[in-house]
Amino acid sequence: MQTAPAAEDERDSPSATHERPWLFTFLSAPAAVVAIGLIDGALSFLLRREGVDPAHGASIVALLSLPHTLYFAWGPVTDFWMRRRTWLMVAAAAAGATMLAAFSRPRLSSPSGVALLFLGACFGVLAVAACGGMLGSLQSELNRRRASSFYQTGSLVSGAFAVFLLVMLADRLSLIWLGAIVAAMVVLPSLFALMAPAQTVADGQGARETFARIWREFKQTFLHWDAIPYTMLVTAPFCSGAMIGLLPSLAADYGVTGEQVAWINGLGGALLTAAGAFVASLIPVRVRAPIAFILAGLVNSATMAVLAIGPQRPAVYLAGTVLFLFSIGAGYSLFTGVVLEFLGDSGKSGSARYALINSMGNLPVAYMAYLDGRAYAHWGPRAMPAADAVLSFAGAMVLLGHFVVSRRRKQARATVILRG
Repeated sequence: MQTAPAAEDERDSPSATHERPWLFTFLSAPAAVVAIGLIDGALSFLLRREGVDPAHGASIVALLSLPHTLYFAWGPVTDFWMRRRTWLMVAAAAAGATMLAAFSRPRLSSPSGVALLFLGACFGVLAVAACGGMLGSLQSELNRRRASSFYQTGSLVSGAFAVFLLVMLADRLSLIWLGAIVAAMVVLPSLFALMAPAQTVADGQGARETFARIWREFKQTFLHWDAIPYTMLVTAPFCSGAMIGLLPSLAADYGVTGEQVAWINGLGGALLTAAGAFVASLIPVRVRAPIAFILAGLVNSATMAVLAIGPQRPAVYLAGTVLFLFSIGAGYSLFTGVVLEFLGDSGKSGSARYALINSMGNLPVAYMAYLDGRAYAHWGPRAMPAADAVLSFAGAMVLLGHFVVSRRRKQARATVILRG
């Protein structure tokens, strides 16, 4: 686990030059097209066009979302047998082929169609695990921060573009052609992995030595006192993004039209979050990822206060939503930086540990969505953003206090050692 950023002059080192953090803009796309673009985005629209009841469509979407939460169970396979960049391309090819097969069914909602979509989602998250292992192999702290920003920017933009394209062309093309578009958007970006630095494969080791090494790496990451605050950080309520899916339901309470919702919470919203993720890359590397992430959480909670305190008018909704989506994009980027600091070096089990940490990071989305919904049910529209703001602010302040104090203690101990 890394506890301090590297020096600023690392940007000139040979290793930093060859790591190419910008590649993660494209390497994140295969999984994003499947998860954000299709499953969480266009699928419910496509199912409704087939005459599927919205309640049944929601159940299908919920089922297909499971792999993203459970992939820590099979994601570790990308640590073995092949290089991670090879795994990413193989996973993308398998996901693209399976999605194309699903769209070749007469109906996406048929049992065979849903089964193929589920299998495609399982292949898609293998690309996430492989990409996480590749992120963890970056040696430069500056490039880790940049790669985190590029990773989130690429995910959000490619996911939003996939939604826009599939919805716009749904009335003009047949299912099989839509499937071909999905397959192309999944497979083609993965080819950028050929430009990524080759990931090592542990050859010449027996099973016993390999698993002993993996156990040491897991202990170094998770069985350590410093792992406790990092675990609290990735499961904290701030910057959960739960309100992204809830804001459209608040629109009617603020007098916002459906067309305005489509733009501000749809394509425009994705571009706002992508812009926030890009801006996060400009934060100096000397500001540690946990501190930067917590500060982003405080800003994000303040944007929800706009909706909680301001009058229920369209202008307030639009202003609060724009600020929220921009700040949550920055939070997403900095969250990836926290995950990488928690992870440390990829070693042999980087994909497995990344998948586990990332799965823990999905917990706040679920529990904050539930708590925000309960607040609306008990106290009305303003209570939903208010609950998100209050819980996020409280969690951020507690963890900010810990990381500031712990850093000062480490600096004080280092000073005593130097003087001694």
